[in-house]
Amino acid sequence: MRTDSSPGTLPAREHLPASAAGTPVLDVVIPVYNEEKDLQPCVLRLHEHLKRTFPYAFRITVADNASTDTTPLVAARMAAQIPEVSSFRLDEKGRGRALRTVWSSSDAPILAYMDVDLSTDLNALLPLVAPLISGHSDLAIGSRLARSSRVVRGAKREFISRTYNLILRGSLQARFTDAQCGFKAIRRDVAQVLLPLIEDTGWFFDTEMLVLAERAGLRIHEVPVDWVDDPDSTVHLVRTAADDLRGVLRVGKALAGGSLPLDRLARPFGDDPRDRDIKDVPKGLARQLVGFCVVGGMSTLFYLLLYSAFRGFAGSQIANALALLVSAVANTAANRRLTFGVRGRGGAVRHQAQGLVVFGIGLALTSGSLAALGVATSDPGHSTELAVLVAANLGATVLRFLLFRAWVFQDQGDEPACANSSYASTAYGNSPYPTDQFRAGDVADRTWGEPTTRLQPVRPYDSQDPRNPR
Repeated sequence: MRTDSSPGTLPAREHLPASAAGTPVLDVVIPVYNEEKDLQPCVLRLHEHLKRTFPYAFRITVADNASTDTTPLVAARMAAQIPEVSSFRLDEKGRGRALRTVWSSSDAPILAYMDVDLSTDLNALLPLVAPLISGHSDLAIGSRLARSSRVVRGAKREFISRTYNLILRGSLQARFTDAQCGFKAIRRDVAQVLLPLIEDTGWFFDTEMLVLAERAGLRIHEVPVDWVDDPDSTVHLVRTAADDLRGVLRVGKALAGGSLPLDRLARPFGDDPRDRDIKDVPKGLARQLVGFCVVGGMSTLFYLLLYSAFRGFAGSQIANALALLVSAVANTAANRRLTFGVRGRGGAVRHQAQGLVVFGIGLALTSGSLAALGVATSDPGHSTELAVLVAANLGATVLRFLLFRAWVFQDQGDEPACANSSYASTAYGNSPYPTDQFRAGDVADRTWGEPTTRLQPVRPYDSQDPRNPR
């Protein structure tokens, strides 16, 4: 998994300004491999659609993945004839490699791609990119599995697609509905930070991009699409499925191990500049409470099982101490990862040491409860002991959460930590770069404070000849 350096924490999203003419607003990339027959009809149809319906300047980029037929010649000829078309030649195959290369070098603030077969109805293109232009979302995807989508394809591809998305939901907790639809868009400022973290260069590129974006808290907009399967598709389903499953395993391991600096993709709290002035507002309290309760419930069951096991060969005080010690270590580790979202091994020893202090407090409460029970009755029943311990643990649990949040993991409850980023020392409030002056694309090319890309509405043309210049 890539851990390359990247420009850093993202600024707040803003609506792209529409003023004087500038570079194209939208760059639609069409990755191709040996598509000499379908390429020209696809590009001409897309070009005609954009001229007729898209209100801003645009570009169509043909990304040739080391084709061995006349595809490069077809792309070059169209680029010479149509001003809005350009071509890019890669010497290696891989759709992900093509998208990363073209998107990384593009100057358009909105980057998109679609398959050359145009299986997706082009009427979904404007709804796809509109939330990115407005600043509402970071990425946008077409979904064939949305309720209102209309899809025509065979049972085999339908089964594979739905099964794959179920695997993503079960293994990587993905919430987006369709990872494989070849119809996606991303803001350029997001792409410049996200692309260096993506390792795959093939078909899994889309999934990896979406999973990392979602885990980082970026906003993904989904558009229902009308989609008709291409019966002549050259995609090798079995090989692609195997590669995707290997990718799922690799990304899952990276996320579990905390090796990805996803804090680089964090957004400020709110996109309204007034939100950045809010001070001392606790963040994530509801989520942390839910996570802590779930971990606490499992820890309590684990503790009671251990206590019952240790009680068979030791006294109540010794059994309680041993059960609390083992469960406390497990509880701290679980809360560290699941409740407070701390990834990696950094600070793990310190957190466990502080957790043991919290354990000592809990031990004092429960041991005191057992001592009080011993004073009250000389021979308490096992069920009575468990009831007293449950009550004592409830009180210790409330205190444990407060200590975890205010002391052990205090850095995780406020502003996002950037331990893995070169921008670790700068939080939103004291960053040397004023985020309220950032606009789309500034992070990517480091032009903070310079004039941003200016967009000019382009008058649509309703020409019957898609090759007719403006």
